Amino acid sequence: MPPLDYQTAGESHGPGLVTTVTGLPAGLDLDEDFINAELRRRQGGYGRGGRQRIETDRVEWLTGVRRGRTTGAPLTIFIVNKDSRLDDLARTPPVYRPRPGHADLAGSVKWLTTDCRETLERASARETAARTAAGAVARCLLREFGIEAFAFPRSIGGERTDVAVTANNWRELRELRNASDTYCPDSEASERQREAVRKAKTEKDTAGGLVECHLFGCPPGIGSCTDWRDKLDARLAYAVMGIQAFKAVEIGLGRACADLPGSAVHDPIAFDPAKIDTSTLGFVRERNNAGGLEGGMTNGEPVVVTGTMKPIATLLQGMPSVDLNTKQPERSAYERSDVSAVSAASVVLENVAAFELARCFREKFSGDSMTETRAQFDAFMQIARTLPLDPPTATLA
Repeated sequence: MPPLDYQTAGESHGPGLVTTVTGLPAGLDLDEDFINAELRRRQGGYGRGGRQRIETDRVEWLTGVRRGRTTGAPLTIFIVNKDSRLDDLARTPPVYRPRPGHADLAGSVKWLTTDCRETLERASARETAARTAAGAVARCLLREFGIEAFAFPRSIGGERTDVAVTANNWRELRELRNASDTYCPDSEASERQREAVRKAKTEKDTAGGLVECHLFGCPPGIGSCTDWRDKLDARLAYAVMGIQAFKAVEIGLGRACADLPGSAVHDPIAFDPAKIDTSTLGFVRERNNAGGLEGGMTNGEPVVVTGTMKPIATLLQGMPSVDLNTKQPERSAYERSDVSAVSAASVVLENVAAFELARCFREKFSGDSMTETRAQFDAFMQIARTLPLDPPTATLA
């Protein structure tokens, strides 16, 4: 069985987006309603632009699915672009004035052209619809084993919520999040975030923020410490930094660890026999500063990853730039865009983080079918609950 992986293709204003997912076991039920709901959430959020009123993102299975279940073959997903006009020069003209903060200049020089159009079409965050679909498919797998994802904007435009997320309250917070147009599960903070976005729009500016994701139900031991490339925290950071406009990633307490002593950072370990049948295998912590990851592996606590999204690079007012043909000073070009996409980015992060966890999950629990994968998972959990398998070896005096 190939490793769980995916690749996307497509341009912002091309015919559509294609995602190919490999490494899924046969017999996985794909919850199409859930996957499409994630795509709709990605299109929403306060501060989005006019493009979202044009598109109605839905998955179309091209390969790898029969009667709603995976076959074990590569899964190919197509998401149509209704706003398909890539070859219409009147509607998608060449772009010669690169936007600071976007891929325009670097891409144009890389491909030795003065037209930024081809670069910006692929670099566009429209591509994240394809990654959201792949992540939602991976979540269908994770949910079979009791693993769930929950993300929300921790802040937008500097307006922050201090709501605490726990394994006991996240489902309630999800309902509050889904009722908010900023996707924040704190009504007071949500109103402040709306005001921050309104202010940015009035000033022809844009707003960024922090997005926080929690992955619940992970048993200890997913990931690895034997090779730096297999560390789950590193792989999560790689996946999150790959989201358009993300500039930083933190796991758990993150950069705040730098200002505290070790005794205040590390999470004391205890054992509760009453919880041995849960995903923690009975190991409990009074806090989760590590964000559920130690040595590149899950430790039984919820995995917590936070990403920093910069403000969108397309400003209605433009910014100082140059014309790539004349090299003379010009204001940067304007492409239809968002004032803030932090809410939508929380959906993307939730799904790409889940895919990365699912990738590591499949490395530990492989198998060509769901039957094999579940058997491996159940066997591991049973053995882990009965440790030690042999009496501990006496230490020498």
